[in-house]
Amino acid sequence: MSTPPKSTATASAFRRRYGASPLHLLLTLACFALTLYAGVRLLKGDTMGVVIWFVGAAVLHDMVLLPAYSLTDRAAQRLFRGRGATDAATPKAGVNHLRVPAFVSGVLFLVWWPLILRKGGHYTAYTALPADGFLARWLLITAALFLGSAVVLLVRTWLRPRPRAGGSPRPE
Repeated sequence: MSTPPKSTATASAFRRRYGASPLHLLLTLACFALTLYAGVRLLKGDTMGVVIWFVGAAVLHDMVLLPAYSLTDRAAQRLFRGRGATDAATPKAGVNHLRVPAFVSGVLFLVWWPLILRKGGHYTAYTALPADGFLARWLLITAALFLGSAVVLLVRTWLRPRPRAGGSPRPE
């Protein structure tokens, strides 16, 4: 019986103690270093304004947005549960056809909200676009996302195999 090479035994021992590969640890440390660098660069200008923005964003998310989208998700799960559902705790796949376009639309709104709400006087200089069309574009993109998701849901529902009446398998 041969013994494993020393490097394999060391990597295996590291994995047992750390819980993941050395590459995971290296990437995690690189992420922390990048975050530290970005934080130092960000706080170089208006430190108090950035700190207030971060605290405000955390409070707004945890106290307002998280309960709002949790309640909305629960309502969507009840909507897609349908009749005769036995397990109310299991989310149905149809809910994702609302979650995904809502998430993408929300991220687009989060990124472009000053221009969508026409509050971006100095942002128009950066984008080189007039601020008057962003609301209409965002609404059209949102409608297209929900329409595309509805089409995908309809196709998936149409292609789903259905049990035959009487429970007998299809004849060949």
